Amino acid sequence: MTTAEKLQHLVSILDRHAELAIAVSGGVDSMVLAHVAHGHARTAMTAVHAVSPAVPGLATERVRAHAKRHGWTLQVVDAGELADPAYRSNPVNRCFYCKSHLYERIAAVTGLTIASGTNVDDLGDYRPGLEAAQRNKVLHPFVEAGLSKSDVYALAKMFGLDDLAALPAQPCLASRIETGIGVDAAALRFIEDAEILLLDMMPGASALRCRITAAGVYVECETLPLGTDRQLVEERIGALCAKASRPFAGIRSYRRGAAFLRPQE
Repeated sequence: MTTAEKLQHLVSILDRHAELAIAVSGGVDSMVLAHVAHGHARTAMTAVHAVSPAVPGLATERVRAHAKRHGWTLQVVDAGELADPAYRSNPVNRCFYCKSHLYERIAAVTGLTIASGTNVDDLGDYRPGLEAAQRNKVLHPFVEAGLSKSDVYALAKMFGLDDLAALPAQPCLASRIETGIGVDAAALRFIEDAEILLLDMMPGASALRCRITAAGVYVECETLPLGTDRQLVEERIGALCAKASRPFAGIRSYRRGAAFLRPQE
């Protein structure tokens, strides 16, 4: 199918519902779904964005800007996951606790059926958050329509949403903390500060991550942009680590999900 045909199919799925609450994280998937629901479907859409130390400030700014520019109904909530000791202990299924709090909060404030931006590519990973979605009867319109991540980017491009069409994957800040290392507001703030600094020093760098691991803090990047002063990056991130009393382990190649440790079966 063409992108236009895929859009039509997705809209037909959304149109089954008179009203939906869309969990909008600020990433490309949920943002594009909100744009489709608001601008192309008959569905009355309420976008719900959760703010917490684990959500990058840039993501919240993006959601607010799109909501204002395009006239979305937007509710901003605190899902309260950091109050849960099970979440803070950062087990292998941390995302289950995070998403459980998120969906329960959205249901409480809207009373609506919830939809997420999950796409078919997400189904191939171990994603405990999908169990939380199932328990809370969350819909996955992209999955129902058979749409992949590349399809989502194609829709963003079709709509002229240039900021979303160029947006790399944006998992929550807690995903940078190695499994078993406790999640707290100070660690999340450190990660966000480090990544803002890195983006300033390496604009346009792809898959840029600051990881907190048992061996120390790593900076990960697919490829250092041409002209990057590696020594300066190490010095400035090293200084940030020293100020936070965290050992700096160095720069290494990006590995998807590197902080996520599953026990050997």
